[in-house]
Amino acid sequence: MTHAAATGDQMLPPFPAERGLDVYNKKLGMWVFLASEVMFFAALIGTYIILRFGATGEWAKPGVVLNIKITAFNTFLLICSSVSMVKAYAAIQDGDPKKMRFWLLLTILGGGCFVGIQVFEYIHLVERGFLPSGVRDGSELAELVAKGTLPGATMGLYGSTFFTMTGFHGFHVTCGVLSMLYLYVTKALPGKFTVHDYAGIEVVGLYWHFVDLVWIILFTIVYLI
Repeated sequence: MTHAAATGDQMLPPFPAERGLDVYNKKLGMWVFLASEVMFFAALIGTYIILRFGATGEWAKPGVVLNIKITAFNTFLLICSSVSMVKAYAAIQDGDPKKMRFWLLLTILGGGCFVGIQVFEYIHLVERGFLPSGVRDGSELAELVAKGTLPGATMGLYGSTFFTMTGFHGFHVTCGVLSMLYLYVTKALPGKFTVHDYAGIEVVGLYWHFVDLVWIILFTIVYLI
């Protein structure tokens, strides 16, 4: 009698299988995606820090070039949108789709306003002469460089790092707003989210909290330090 016959023709594992992560595929996929995003933004922020503190010349003071007050308001707006996303998630968990729709819509509006204010900031900076390549000749900021208020040697490096980091983050926020808008139109309004099925809210919520956290870091190192 063979071993297989002795065990009823059933192959047994050599040891008990370990328990899984108890995470559904969409949520696990988002966590994996966010892990890659952590590496992406860590590379951007790390490069900025190395270039800034390794530059031979002086670095421009943020308050001279950037509008810190309006960006601080924009940061507050994004943090509030993260709170409203938590409210939307809690509402659908409690089985209240009406409140969920309200808070989700508020989150979409908050994210949209953030992007709009960032576009306004970019337009204002370009008008003053601040470009990814540095300072435009004959502009307001060029006069500050000529007076010695701004260091001309590092303005090109400053402009390229600033627009790269904030631009990529703005792109991520835009993607988040579009994703939430899609969920709102296709899932929330038709009432497809229930207390037993709200994976879309949870997954997009994870992404939204991530971009909020990244912006707090960017705002601190670019606008405040």
